[in-house]
Amino acid sequence: MESVQAIKQRFGIIGNDAKLNRAVEKAIQVAPTDISVLVTGESGVGKESIPKIIHQLSHRKHAKYIAVNCGAIPEGTIDSELFGHEKGAFTGATQTRSGYFEVADGGTIFLDEVGELPLTTQVRLLRVLENGEFIKVGSSKVQKTDVRIVAATNLNMAEAIKKDKFREDLYYRLSTVEIALPPLRERKEDVHLLFRKFASDFALKYKMPTVRLTDDAVNMLLNYRWNGNIRQLRNVAEQLSVLEQDRTISPNRLREYLPNIGNNLPAVIGNTKSESDFSSEREIMYKVLFDMKNDLNDLKKLTLELMKNGNAKDVQHQNEGLIEKIYGEPDTNYKDQIDDAMEVMSIASEIQEPQTYGEDPDSYKERGDKYHFAEEIEEEETLSLHDKELELIKKSLERHQGKRKLAAAELGISERTLYRKIKQFDL
Repeated sequence: MESVQAIKQRFGIIGNDAKLNRAVEKAIQVAPTDISVLVTGESGVGKESIPKIIHQLSHRKHAKYIAVNCGAIPEGTIDSELFGHEKGAFTGATQTRSGYFEVADGGTIFLDEVGELPLTTQVRLLRVLENGEFIKVGSSKVQKTDVRIVAATNLNMAEAIKKDKFREDLYYRLSTVEIALPPLRERKEDVHLLFRKFASDFALKYKMPTVRLTDDAVNMLLNYRWNGNIRQLRNVAEQLSVLEQDRTISPNRLREYLPNIGNNLPAVIGNTKSESDFSSEREIMYKVLFDMKNDLNDLKKLTLELMKNGNAKDVQHQNEGLIEKIYGEPDTNYKDQIDDAMEVMSIASEIQEPQTYGEDPDSYKERGDKYHFAEEIEEEETLSLHDKELELIKKSLERHQGKRKLAAAELGISERTLYRKIKQFDL
């Protein structure tokens, strides 16, 4: 059996971190078997290296090795890609096609981002893992395959199972052996080593001198969080190699390539807010809206009762609880609001009878309209836009004695539009 260091050199794995070495060691130990393996770790940590090690050190190394990015294949075609399809199985299926499980028979399939698989595909995959059987899309014939499956994901599988996004039985079938790769921020001793390797590779690729970091820049590099892990570090090294004229990189220059350099506090990974939290928030919101509706209805009833009875003091005495509910306790800062409300109620009580407005026709007309409107509140309000529009146009024309120009100005429309509406409603 080859040593860990020899395997890392063979597959281009850089670093001496203990967790990294343990992950490589587990890959070496599990490779000769046919056990399913689940590789876990954040995006960009290099999970794709582990399946290659497992395949090359297994008895399947001379057969096919196929890497499938499950997150990059549309949901409608993922079953066809993995298991194949018969001619005419769906629109565009002009010929029979072999899927990856048929092509890789005897070899290894690496399912990257396996957590993105649709639930229907997960059921098919579970059957392959249990007895090696699968059925092509559009076929009824059961086929057999002998494939070693290595899967990888950056998702929190426990959360995905809890939210019914991943089957628990499939998870246990895939993770017979689980290999976890550490994030780059937990491998500080390897960060500068990786940067130097990337800088050297890009210098050779672009035929230019290798960029180097000052001591302070190295410290900045080591203390950065690296949310994108090795992939992000590689991108930074490539940008510096291509864009910088000065091949010695200072901290100020490096800072320009590190986003959120001032905010290296631990970040929350994933969505920690459960669906039950959203459900409870919706229930609270609905309750608040219903309470507001009830308060508004109570206020309407109070106003109507005042208009009918005409005695503001009696109404205040009989509805003290409701008034305090809406405006607060009388001895609080809301006392002024209650006084204002009672003043409005007193004025409203004076419009009980239209005769009290005097003999001025205009005054009687204006206030009588208000009184009539108050009486109509009790009636069920129509929701027809046509009726409302017709009512407003009639009222405006009556108020301005049929003068269309004044009525149009009050309604906020052009005189031409008003003329068209008059013809439309046959006024």
